[in-house]
Amino acid sequence: MKPSDQQSHVDGKQIAALLESGASGVLATVLASDQLRAGAKLLIREDSESVGDLGDRDLNRAVAREAVNFHGIRDEAKSSQVADFAPELQHLSDSLILFERIEAEPRLVIAGAGHVGASLARLAAHVGYRVTLIDDRAEFVARDLFSGSTEQSIELVAAASWIDAMRDAIGSGRGVSVAIVTRGHKQDEDCLRAAATSNPDYIGMIGSKRRTNIVLDKLREEGIADEQLSRVHAPIGLDIGAVSPEEVALAILAEIVNERHGGSGGSLSAWRRG
Repeated sequence: MKPSDQQSHVDGKQIAALLESGASGVLATVLASDQLRAGAKLLIREDSESVGDLGDRDLNRAVAREAVNFHGIRDEAKSSQVADFAPELQHLSDSLILFERIEAEPRLVIAGAGHVGASLARLAAHVGYRVTLIDDRAEFVARDLFSGSTEQSIELVAAASWIDAMRDAIGSGRGVSVAIVTRGHKQDEDCLRAAATSNPDYIGMIGSKRRTNIVLDKLREEGIADEQLSRVHAPIGLDIGAVSPEEVALAILAEIVNERHGGSGGSLSAWRRG
């Protein structure tokens, strides 16, 4: 950890700057302690840089280490006594620390605004994703097709070039999931070519096993690394027996959420049957 010498407290500006940068972090807050000031905060970025002070330098270091573990379990928040993660700090053992995940709202870039793509955009927007929906047919991304209250937030892009539009939408790839649900091989190839080299957190492509393998093999022949292509979920989505476009959209979003939070994708009732 590299504590900041310039900022000893955490306020909204530091959190806003973290979110605007596309990075994530953990906010640690003293909930209860006889030795520390309740409400004291330490913001630990994913690069281990920190801002703030909990009131004890050794505790700051221990909390920064625990923040790495917390970041890995994908919980939104948890509270722990210092004795649970830093038993060596006996003078603070009963102090209670709240760990909270700080990250920008997840983004979803959808290539293809047909029945599945449009359904996926609406569903993802409803559950809190910042959605960009792209199609090369302007009439498929007309605003009047997405005029509901939750649909107003969907960014609609009429693409002159699939590759350029995809790269612009994906940006750095941090916090971004990509769903490729276009109408044909050529569009799939262009979109996957852009996505695979932009390093988003998740890439999925719709289609049969044969169709998706054709596209992947074509890009492999072009020289795109196996390491990049092996990350592609194709065919996209979890197997829930989906039939309608809305059900297919649900299967796709379920896999995206599963990957984002590190779930197993299995039935929650399996533990009882086992």
